[in-house]
Amino acid sequence: MPEKDHEHLATELGAAVALLMRQMRLASPHGELSPTQRAAIGRIDADGETTIAALARAERVRPQSMRLTVGSLEERGILARRPHPTDGRQVVFSLTEEGRRILALVRQAKHNWLAVAIADRLTPEEQRTLATATVLMRRLMPE
Repeated sequence: MPEKDHEHLATELGAAVALLMRQMRLASPHGELSPTQRAAIGRIDADGETTIAALARAERVRPQSMRLTVGSLEERGILARRPHPTDGRQVVFSLTEEGRRILALVRQAKHNWLAVAIADRLTPEEQRTLATATVLMRRLMPE
């Protein structure tokens, strides 16, 4: 059982990270993309082309929901489909050039917002503390 201080720190850190992520999402110029759509295109960018079923499993949503998400992204020219290389019953989806462009804009806007917030709201000493905290937060991640 964790100590009370550790529980409190975990709660505060989790809340701060959640608020930071929410603000970064709001900073995106493509606010019309839902969090599920952003997650889908981010995952395809990171993992490569995929099926709806695999994407739904990875994002922990129902395949029917992911089918709607992917369909809307395909309609907007963000994703493209092609036949599965080994299973003729399936199709795989990948990012289009437009999808890569939008994803780059979204990521750049988030990073720009955060960089400006760090520069404007934190003293140089606080910025160094944040750099140290970032290293520590990475150490919390499983390898």
